[in-house]
Amino acid sequence: MANVGKRTRQIREGLDRNKLYGLTEAVTLIKDRAKAKFDETVEVAMNLGVDPRHADQMVRGVVNLPNGTGRTVRVAVFARGDKAEEAKAAGADIVGAEELVEAVQGGNIDFDRCIATPDMMPLVGRLGKVLGPRGMMPNPKVGTVTPDVAGAVKASKGGAVEFRVEKAGIVHAGVGKASFDAKALEENIRAFADAVNKAKPTGAKGTYVKRVAVSSTMGPGVKIDPSTLSAEA
Repeated sequence: MANVGKRTRQIREGLDRNKLYGLTEAVTLIKDRAKAKFDETVEVAMNLGVDPRHADQMVRGVVNLPNGTGRTVRVAVFARGDKAEEAKAAGADIVGAEELVEAVQGGNIDFDRCIATPDMMPLVGRLGKVLGPRGMMPNPKVGTVTPDVAGAVKASKGGAVEFRVEKAGIVHAGVGKASFDAKALEENIRAFADAVNKAKPTGAKGTYVKRVAVSSTMGPGVKIDPSTLSAEA
């Protein structure tokens, strides 16, 4: 335990927990403190001035990170016939129809993201209780119910990240790895923040983005000055 305490002190050294850092400085601090024996994920959390219990204050969407996520995403596609072949050609890991629905109902979920053609939704709709709580239910609003399965597979593999606000008004996502260079992380963080801003719901009143913090898997959170997140900053 002593080693854990020492390590924690080391990664927090020189970090002001109450200061709002500019994005560039925050990314540098995170990268410098990512000392784990694996490539840590860098995550952004944004506290929003919304109450997602109200339909007109729900925030959700998808963003294509310009530099990818750095993680391997396994994609399942619910499709038949030509669309199934298109999905396979685009690099989908699992493709199927009734048999895939049965496998998922049986608890066999060997994928991170799933896509469906519109005609498959009556079947896939049965999986709401299984996929819904995991945030994996295909949805046309985020491009995972689409006739363009090839495009959706490529987007998922290339760095498409879904986001959805949680009960406490927080939206968060992994936006890269600590091994990414600082510029790539900054570009990804800005793209994510921009997508969340564009997803501002009609019912949001007052300050929309209240707080923003970035962290790595094992590192401390670093607060970011929201004004430094715009593309012009």
